This record gives sequence, C-alpha cells and structure tokens, in this order.
Amino acid sequence: MLAWMHDADVVRFMQANFQSKTLEDCEAFIRASEDTTKSLHLAVADDHDEYMGTVSLKDINRELGCAEFAITMRKEAMGKGLAAFGMDAILRRAFADEHLKMVYWYVRPENARAVRFYDKHGYPRQDAAPAVVPAELAGQAGIIWYAVTEEDLHEC
Repeated sequence: MLAWMHDADVVRFMQANFQSKTLEDCEAFIRASEDTTKSLHLAVADDHDEYMGTVSLKDINRELGCAEFAITMRKEAMGKGLAAFGMDAILRRAFADEHLKMVYWYVRPENARAVRFYDKHGYPRQDAAPAVVPAELAGQAGIIWYAVTEEDLHEC
C-alpha cells in the first residue's frame, strides 16, 4: 500500500497528500477498515496473493442506499485486468450484499488513464453530480461524474 502512496505517477490526481503517509498510517487504515458500517475497503491481489491495490465503497449511506466508489492500484498492476476485476467485485458486492441502489464516483478530466478505463468498461457518465452526493463534493467544478445501479452493471 505504501508503494502506491509514494509513487508520484499513481497519486498525482488524488486530493489527499498520500506521499506524506507512513507505514503507521497504512497500518491504521487497515485496522480502521475492520469496521465496515460506513466504508468497505477490499484489497486486490494478483495470482501470487501480492497486494496490488484497493477498491472502496466510501461514505456508505444505508438510508439513501448509496456510496462513493474509489480505487487505487499499484503501477505494477496497471494494464493487467486487476483494476477491472476489483471494481467489478466491489460493485457486485455493493448491490448483492450491501443492498445499495447506486454507487457513484468522479474523476478529473486530466486523469486520462482513469477516464479511458471507466469509458472503456461502459460505466455511464452523468451530466451532473447525482442528487445523493454531499454538497461539498457536488460543488466541485470541472470533474466527470459516474454512477451505476445494479441494472447498469449488466451492461458494463
């Protein structure tokens, strides 16, 4: 986990300052991930069980039936299908196990690799932030919004 956090190419479009994170920060994140009431974080591993990245459902709102999706992958995992596998797994879990109605996320247009990935896999773009998005997120300018329902997954 610390490897991708300290990789400038991986974190350059992320809002948080991951390059300042320490091993202790990673361990604290892993411990906090045991509580899945508000967020769900799953590790993505390769065929040798080596950690390659994390997929997440953040800010799960069970009342509204939605959550924000997030993904980050180590550079070594990119282009190997692991991101698609992890994303599909957590989205299916969001609907089947967590009983959510919608999962949304956003990406900055300059993050061309991510935009290509989401578009290639057929995830539907939104004209604006979904209504369930917190105001501080929805008000961000110049970002591309995506949102999926369980029905959308069958088309992706």
